[in-house]
Amino acid sequence: MIRVLVVEDSATMRHALREALAGDPDLQVVGEALDGGQAVELVGRLRPDVVTMDMMLPTMSGLAATEHIMAEFPTPILVVSSADRRELFSTYNALAAGAVDVMEKPRGDDSDAGWARRLCATVRLVSRIRVITHPRARLDGRSRTGAEPATGGPAAASSLPAGAPPVKVVALGASTGGPGALTELLRALPAGFAPPVLCVQHIAASEPFAVAFSDWLGGQTGRNVAYARDGTPVRSLAGRVVLAPPDRHLLVRDGQLRLSEAAPRHSCRPSVDVLFESVAAEYGASAAGCLLTGMGRDGALGLLQMRARGGQTFAQDEASCVVYGMPREAALLGAAGFVLPPARIAGRLGELVSAVGVRR
Repeated sequence: MIRVLVVEDSATMRHALREALAGDPDLQVVGEALDGGQAVELVGRLRPDVVTMDMMLPTMSGLAATEHIMAEFPTPILVVSSADRRELFSTYNALAAGAVDVMEKPRGDDSDAGWARRLCATVRLVSRIRVITHPRARLDGRSRTGAEPATGGPAAASSLPAGAPPVKVVALGASTGGPGALTELLRALPAGFAPPVLCVQHIAASEPFAVAFSDWLGGQTGRNVAYARDGTPVRSLAGRVVLAPPDRHLLVRDGQLRLSEAAPRHSCRPSVDVLFESVAAEYGASAAGCLLTGMGRDGALGLLQMRARGGQTFAQDEASCVVYGMPREAALLGAAGFVLPPARIAGRLGELVSAVGVRR
């Protein structure tokens, strides 16, 4: 039995959540909280397996409640939120603070068909995530301990190769836990970091949630962040962060960004593998690839291709991951030249660029 705490101040929405969860015999609502303070208290007392968290709550916001819960009683949190812009930014802040997934509230139209089934499936998925992070220590740009963890593996001890070619592009991939990891990495890049950063972030939410992510990430990192546009020359994107748009693969071909509606890979569109494979083919040793926290194995084979073509490859270390899935697969394949927390990955990228320069 998966024990669920529902946090929602609207009686109507609480009823909808309760009814939806009651449709799955393996899910049990063990408590309901009407504000953030009560949510923190009930998590400590009931120790549920999953929390469904509204963002706009009285007394203590859903964001503040998420931070407290993840600092004091780490528990998988599913944000159930509306697509209002103010609430969207709070939702992404909550994801950076340790919430593991987001689901939009019912809209009251045809899109609600199957909402209860999707909610139950997502709660089941979230319940399997082992939450061990302490987001408050990560939100100010440090790893949980404030220092690089000792992984003990040869990848962690590797040094950057002498005589490496200039890095023309950096490719990033992330899934569950990605907003926080991306924020940490991008904040830690040197101010004058010139290579374009191409990024695939899996966001299992509707388009309004996904579209707002670029504005949120830009505000968090102080960098120029935007969604990719088909046909844009990569060389025109110096110093920018470019995201794969919702439900489109992002790849590079003939020096230009390309967007594709091809079939999903690993049930994902956009897929990290699609981006990494195209960058490996296009740039070879002049590229760097980074695979961050996430469930599944998307990106591992693509990162291996990047390494085989001479690119510098990085995987996030287990200690700093919300979900050590995708990076673990990359490490097992030997795809990662370095295994580090996000800020240290950024430091190594900065060292590589400053050591060899960037051809403009």
